[in-house]
Amino acid sequence: MLSRMRALIGVMSKWERIALIACLFLFPLSLAALLRGFYIQNTVLTPSEGGTYIEGSIGKLGPLNPWFTITNDVNRDVISLVFAGLLKYSPLSKQIEPDLATMTVSDDGKLYTLTLRSGVAWHDSTEEAPHMVTADDVLFTFQTVQAADFPNHVLHENFRGVTMEKLDDVTIRFALEQPYNFFPSNLTLGLLPKKSFEGVPPGKMDQALDFAMAPVGAGPYAYKSTVETDLSTEVTLERVERAIATKYQLDRIVFRIFPDYPTLLSDLRNLDGVRTVARNAKGELLVPRRFEPTSYTLPQYVALFLNLDKPVFKDQKLRLGLQLGTDKQEVIDSIHEENIVDTPLLELDSSDWRYHFDPNAAQGALFESRWFVPETLRVQTLQERRDTNSAGMLKLPAVVLLETGAVLTLTGSYGDIEAGWRINGVALETAETNTGSWTAALTTHAGTGVLKTGETLVRLTNVENRTIDSAYVHRASDSQMYAKLLQEQHLFQLYLNSKSSTVPDNEKVTTEDLFLEDGLLRRRGKDDPISVRRNERNELLTLTLLTSPAPATYAEVAQVIRDQWLELGIQVNVVVPATREEFENRLLRRDYDILLFGQSLLDNLDSYPYWHNSGVQKVTGNEKDLRRDAYNLSQYSSFRADALLETIRRTNKDDERQKALTQLRDLLKNDVPAIFLYSPLYTYAHHRQIQGVELGTLSLHSDRFLAVQKWYVKEQRVFRLGKSWWSFFGWLPNQD
Repeated sequence: MLSRMRALIGVMSKWERIALIACLFLFPLSLAALLRGFYIQNTVLTPSEGGTYIEGSIGKLGPLNPWFTITNDVNRDVISLVFAGLLKYSPLSKQIEPDLATMTVSDDGKLYTLTLRSGVAWHDSTEEAPHMVTADDVLFTFQTVQAADFPNHVLHENFRGVTMEKLDDVTIRFALEQPYNFFPSNLTLGLLPKKSFEGVPPGKMDQALDFAMAPVGAGPYAYKSTVETDLSTEVTLERVERAIATKYQLDRIVFRIFPDYPTLLSDLRNLDGVRTVARNAKGELLVPRRFEPTSYTLPQYVALFLNLDKPVFKDQKLRLGLQLGTDKQEVIDSIHEENIVDTPLLELDSSDWRYHFDPNAAQGALFESRWFVPETLRVQTLQERRDTNSAGMLKLPAVVLLETGAVLTLTGSYGDIEAGWRINGVALETAETNTGSWTAALTTHAGTGVLKTGETLVRLTNVENRTIDSAYVHRASDSQMYAKLLQEQHLFQLYLNSKSSTVPDNEKVTTEDLFLEDGLLRRRGKDDPISVRRNERNELLTLTLLTSPAPATYAEVAQVIRDQWLELGIQVNVVVPATREEFENRLLRRDYDILLFGQSLLDNLDSYPYWHNSGVQKVTGNEKDLRRDAYNLSQYSSFRADALLETIRRTNKDDERQKALTQLRDLLKNDVPAIFLYSPLYTYAHHRQIQGVELGTLSLHSDRFLAVQKWYVKEQRVFRLGKSWWSFFGWLPNQD
């Protein structure tokens, strides 16, 4: 064979040999191209196992224990992956779904039966020493929470009145005293292994640091290590194989926790994600282009809670005036937010909220609440004085110029006035002309009927000393004061003429054009401050607004609110305590008129703790009586609201729930216990090489990891259904 090929080549021409060599060279290339085309057309890219995700965040790592993560978002992130609950919230479906267990609920909504999945093990389980999740671990997790001395009072309250029963090694029943539609959310709490806490009393669980520094859970990732570096605290988690069918791709997840954002940015080249992206002064995101930002909101709102225990807020018209006079758009623009909120019931559409920013209507509501701009009060006083002086028998000038020692002589004719009557105690004397006239001399230095500097009420009394008539006179003792009084009278008359439209529009005067100085009206100048409202008892409308030192945006919002309400004639004193501890102390004691603060509804959107009467703080003066779970920050109490909130919690009928929510929304609109401002906007960013990231609807920042099974770094090609390399021979004839 070989000799024949050589002979054949020997008889070929030069160009024939070149053509043969070219064919031999091109054949494998063509075959490779065909094979590649076949492979691309008949396979799909799918995620494959492997790779590491490194995320940067700001904060401070604390003990890793699901019982104690309420205010530490850094801990929540780690715990959401290391631990697993009986159930879990899915940000993609927005539903509570099975996790370590499946659930059935009785028809009356009082019995919840949970059955653990088969083969679920703790992270420290080995073939030699299996450590499976059992009903005993479930009972331990939740009965510990129910202990009277358990350190987390908030979590303790979630299981008040709940009875737990172990039916077998994998089945637990929870019995409720009353139906509670949101109870499944409580079962998302990460389970803890009973064996790890032997000998630790419930009251000391927050001090079990050996476990909290090297936690053992049953989640998709196991705790590996914590390392302190010059820049950050680094927590490494590694994927574990679980009996649960859900498959996770990433081999490991590393959290780098930085003290501040500039330090995080200095290490950005080593990060694949940033938990909460900061913004600059212009509101621009501080991440490079190779990162993909995703903005989201949580079921949270920031509001101005009006302390209804304060006498000033007993008047609904005043509360309404504040609501109408709050420009929410200016508020969110000042801190680069986007989402205005008009109701605490975030599952409802708030587009029909009736109280939009309307400064004119706000002024009207404040006027109806009997809080007046001082200039308005002065105009009313002048009107009353003029009405008094224009009626009756006494005719006196509104203002007079009398130096000390001078005498104001009043004259009149006898008729309705009889002999023996007196004016300010001065007897009437018959005029020497004997024409039926009388005179009365009111002195300015001492004695009966003295006219002091300022306003004096002059009374005409009969012989029985009963007042028959009265009039007001304002005495000036020098020409400068007299000129101010005359100017005030002139402005007052111009104001009256303006109301009756007897002057041109460009000359009209309103109370906004007037300024009260030393008790008298004058023209308002451009540098004159806004006057603070007063009531009829001459009390200033001054309010104290308390807010938290963190986040810093609260202080910025407080300043905007202060400036807006000053335009309404309301003086607001902003208080930002230096420490979180000082703030919480004032919060507990309800030591504020207004509180600027945020509230979070979590995944169940339950507003009951925040607006039900049971959440009102009982301020007795005794520190021991103060409750940390008193979340009704407005001290709002309404029998109707309580009934609606209880209905929303108990019913499992969507139409009944929606009806109650709508009625509660309208009730809160009318009662105005708070002024709802905005829902904070957050931004998460990840490197573009991280695929499959889908946040969904989060209830907590850490919820982004509840869909981490979809995240991947590596990919592989797999044949489509029914295809393999043997399909190449059937595919080849169809190619042109």
